[in-house]
Formats: sequence, structure tokens, C-alpha cells
Amino acid sequence: MPAMYKVRPLHSAGVLPGHLPTSMYPVPNLHRAAGTAAPPPQVGAREVDPSLEALESRQEEILKRLYELKSAVDGLSKMIQTPDADFDVTNIIQTDEFSPLTTNGADLDLMLGKDYGALKDVVINANPSLPPLSLLVIHSLLCERYKILSAVHTHSSVKSVPENLLKCFGEQTKKQPRHEYQLGFTLIWKDVPKPQMKFSIQTMCPIEGEGNIARFLFSLFGQKYNAVTSTLIDSWVDTAIFQLKEGSSKERGAVLRSMNAALGKSSWLVGNELTVADVVAWCALRQTGTANTAPANVQKWMKSCENLAPFSSVMKLLK
Repeated sequence: MPAMYKVRPLHSAGVLPGHLPTSMYPVPNLHRAAGTAAPPPQVGAREVDPSLEALESRQEEILKRLYELKSAVDGLSKMIQTPDADFDVTNIIQTDEFSPLTTNGADLDLMLGKDYGALKDVVINANPSLPPLSLLVIHSLLCERYKILSAVHTHSSVKSVPENLLKCFGEQTKKQPRHEYQLGFTLIWKDVPKPQMKFSIQTMCPIEGEGNIARFLFSLFGQKYNAVTSTLIDSWVDTAIFQLKEGSSKERGAVLRSMNAALGKSSWLVGNELTVADVVAWCALRQTGTANTAPANVQKWMKSCENLAPFSSVMKLLK
């Protein structure tokens, strides 16, 4: 029967059967015998070196970090109001607003939190072999501001305490009910390597070190400083503790020269008002016995400190 439709052949007669494709997607043989050459790469295939991929990934990560840093710097630059970063620190300190220590503007409830029906208690452990004089000075200053219930106790780890240290707060007589006081201040003479303080006995981790405790107690006066002044105060406190009090004679000499230069420009170590830096530095000089060999400006500054009653009362403990 003749065909209904006549179709031309798809390949010419000249094409050999071996040249026809045998699979839809040709892939190299992964199970070829060892030592045989790899098949030629297929047309359009791309071989990527792993080291090149790692380099590209590292470059992308670096570019990403640079972009984040650029965004952070742009944000900080918008916060800076001064056209020149080389400003005079002295001018900033002089414009700082200091609140005199004799005012009653500070609110303990605002600074320490309000405890209903309970007196705020500060408990300090200190070793009588090296009494923290700066904390005793600040205690006297606080007594001029707040109604403080003070007490001194001796821990069983200490065999004996000098009489003057047992009465370092004076003759304490409880004349009023406990709830009428604003702050409780308890000093416990105990065998500890460094002073320790707790404000909230149940929940607070102890603050260690005379300088750190002095900063905390002095903050109860409610004085506000800018960042530059706060940094200078902290620097002088650390210098007094670690170089004047615990350093070598060479370190003390260098600190005294720095103090003499600073006190040649202002009445106090930082600015024109008494700060915790003055308290800690004065006590360090008195305890190390280097006060008599101090330069002229330092000697004048020490007399200014000792003209204040809290300093002169602590002087009695050194005799």
C-alpha cells in the first residue's frame, strides 16, 4: 500500500551510525581506570579554582566590613558639633557646673532607688592594718549632707583594733529611731586584702578597692560632670591608689611633679571644686609619709584640704 505522507530523511546518507548521540547529557566517566587521561572538558563547562573562590569570598567579607565601618564613622561625624578636635580641656573643665557639697539638692531615693520601710545601708569591710582614710573623709562629708546612722564593728578574723579606729566615727549615740535616718553607714574591721563594700546586701556584688568605693560614695553628693572631667577625675584616683600609695619612690616622684603642675593652674586637682580625686590623693600622700617632701603647689593644696573639718578629723587617726 502506498504511503499517505512522504517524509524526508532527518540525516543524510553520509552520516555514519557511530557519530550519532547515544545519551541526552554526556558526562565524564568517574570510574575510568587509574592512569588514564581525563576526558576533554565539555563545551560551556567552567572549572573554578577553590583558592580563587576563597579569595573572592574574603574580598567580599572585607568590603562588607569596610562598608559597616564607613557607616559608623559617618554616624559619629554627625554627632560632633565642634569644627576642630584639638580643643582645650581646661576650658571645658572651667565651664563644668559643680554643685557645692553643702547643698541639699541630691536625692538618695533617686540615686539609690527607693526601699519602702527600709533604711539604705552601706556596709564596708576594711583591714585595720591599712585603714581606708579616703572613705572616712567622705563619710564625714556625707554627714554634712545627710542624716547618717554610723556604726563600727570588729569581725572575728581580727584579733585587735586600735582604739582610735574603733572610734573613727566619733561617739555614736543613737538618738533617733532607725527609720528617721537617710543612710546607714557601717564599717567592719575585717581581715580582707582590700576594702569591700556592699550597698544592697542580698543582691549586690561587692565593690572592691578603696578607689572604686570612694567613687561610689562621692557620687551620692549628686555632682554632675562632663565626660572629659569625669575621665580626669578617674585618672587621678587611679594614679593616687596605684602609684602614690602602692608605687615605687620613682613613681611617686613623677606623680608629685604632675600634681604640682596641675595645681599651678587651679586650686584643686580637677577644676575649681573639691572632687574625689583630691580626697584620695591627699589620703595617699598622708599614708605614705611623702607629704613633707611635696613641691610648693602640692603643699599649699594639702593645707587647703586640711582646713576642711573632715580632713582635719582624719588627721587625728595618723598620730
